[in-house]
Amino acid sequence: MDPVIVLVLAVVVGIALGVALIGAGQLSRRRRSGRENAVSVAAGVEVELQRRQRELDDRADHVLRNAQADAQASRSLAEQGLAAAEQARAEAADDVRRAEERRTAIESEIAATRAELALLREEAQRRETRLAEREARLDLELAALAARRMSADETEAELLRRSAEIAESEAHQGQLRAEALERVANLTSAEARAELVTTIEHQAKREAALTVREIEREAREEGEDRARRIVTLAAQRIASEQTSESTVSVLHLPDDSMKGRIIGREGRNIRTFEAVTGVNLLIDDTPEAVLLSCFDPVRREIGRLTLEALIADGRIQPTRIEEEYERSRVEIEARCVRAGEDALVDLGIGDMHPDLIALLGRLRYRTSYGQNVLGHLTEAAHIAGIMAAELRLPIEHTKRCTLLHDIGKALTHEVQGSHAIIGAEVARRYGEHEDVVHAIEAHHNEIEVRTLEAVIVQTADAMSGGRPGARRESLEHYVERLERLEAIAAAHEGIDKVFAMQAGREVRVVVLPDEVDDIGMQVLARDIAAEIEQELTYPGQIRVTVVRESRATGLAR
Repeated sequence: MDPVIVLVLAVVVGIALGVALIGAGQLSRRRRSGRENAVSVAAGVEVELQRRQRELDDRADHVLRNAQADAQASRSLAEQGLAAAEQARAEAADDVRRAEERRTAIESEIAATRAELALLREEAQRRETRLAEREARLDLELAALAARRMSADETEAELLRRSAEIAESEAHQGQLRAEALERVANLTSAEARAELVTTIEHQAKREAALTVREIEREAREEGEDRARRIVTLAAQRIASEQTSESTVSVLHLPDDSMKGRIIGREGRNIRTFEAVTGVNLLIDDTPEAVLLSCFDPVRREIGRLTLEALIADGRIQPTRIEEEYERSRVEIEARCVRAGEDALVDLGIGDMHPDLIALLGRLRYRTSYGQNVLGHLTEAAHIAGIMAAELRLPIEHTKRCTLLHDIGKALTHEVQGSHAIIGAEVARRYGEHEDVVHAIEAHHNEIEVRTLEAVIVQTADAMSGGRPGARRESLEHYVERLERLEAIAAAHEGIDKVFAMQAGREVRVVVLPDEVDDIGMQVLARDIAAEIEQELTYPGQIRVTVVRESRATGLAR
């Protein structure tokens, strides 16, 4: 039965019971009043009243019994309604519990589906990244092939031009000979000789003009090649494995999923990173690692710190990249200044211009042939101080000259030219003594050495760079380079002996005097130097010296 109906019935029964009780009370009061009136009015009425009283009592008892019965029935109906309501509540609770269980199961299924979709999205992003990298490599290879094809076309055009010039020269010479022979038939011996001399002179002038033009072209090409080698030398690019070690930094990642976050949507993050830092970020199939490549070591270190901070923070976006780059740049500048000040304290050198100290500290991140430049300068300065003390020269002044002799290497990524000349100009600009400036610009013999301090700087530089373990060139590579130098020189005709001297910095060639004359010596020295430049990779310069010995023997009797 509906609980509301049960409740209404209970209320009705209660009201009826109340009315019955009220009626009973009223009857009771009337009875007492009738008795009092009966006593006062007449005794005869008492009998009638008693009769009526009995009837009223019987009627009241009947009504009371009926009311009690109705109340008992209403109570039973109410209990049944409460039981039905409790059962309905239990059924509703079961329905709620089953609905909650179903909702939990649906949510778990949705979470699993979302996780699976995230994994699929990551896999798709990784595949897109690999495809983009492969496309970039293919573009580079296509560009290299196009450059090679263009170079081959230029070489072919040059060969065709030379063939045309040679054919034209031969035709012209044949025409001149034919004209000369035609005129000789009607000329005297002297006139024919003069005509022949004039013809040969014109021919020699023409050939000389062609030769001069060819020499100028070769000199221009050789000058461009030398300029490229000078820039390469200024950047301290040596053997390929050493260049890779000194121009690439490896940054380890917590997991491979970080690569996708570094690249960003459609490569937005990696483009912003390379544009802001000036460092090439290489992401390949190497697990949990990326490469940072840049020939400027300070810029590469700033990029490395920036990427480390971004990975640690987890928020990789263009705005955060710019913020972390500025913070890393300030930190690296502070490290450079601190490194320069530590070097001055270690050597006991007094005051120095703050900009020079900052440049000196930048060499902490620079390597030369595998050797740290700031460590090399500090070591060479200590050696120079010892030699200056033995020679009774100013120790601090000599250390200062030696400490600053490679200061130009801090600017070779920004200014073209030899690091010795660049360093001398920087030292002069910041008010260094003229002897210090001279020692800097003369330590590679680019100008004539005039002071003892400059000689000491050269000696200390050679001792620090040439000691065992200072440079990364192994004994096998050293011996192989010397043997290759001697083999290149010995491959020419007229060679008697070949000696590689001064740790491979000079090649001395002894020729046979009967087969090679004085002019041939110059040609031979130039040819050997050109072959060495084309076939070998080496730091600095290699001098080729050709020696021709002439002997005259006489007998006295």
